[in-house]
Amino acid sequence: MTEAGPDDGTVHLDLRGLKCPLPVLHARKALAKAAPGTRIVVRCTDPMSAIDIPHLVHETGHALEAKEMADGVLTFRLLRRPLASDQR
Repeated sequence: MTEAGPDDGTVHLDLRGLKCPLPVLHARKALAKAAPGTRIVVRCTDPMSAIDIPHLVHETGHALEAKEMADGVLTFRLLRRPLASDQR
């Protein structure tokens, strides 16, 4: 389900087949665990993710760099931004 990219440290989440709320919960957990500057690529098939994941990154202060839909698969590229809570 989760794997690091070959050289760049990008985290890939393959969440295809999972239904709401699981994709957004897995994305939230990955963002919380990732170091600032980490990119997370999320692939999912749940249509609610088109709303839930952009809302998550907006709500938590991270960035949605890209959103694509192809062959029924939604792909999001997220950027884990530094947060004030990282200083603790």
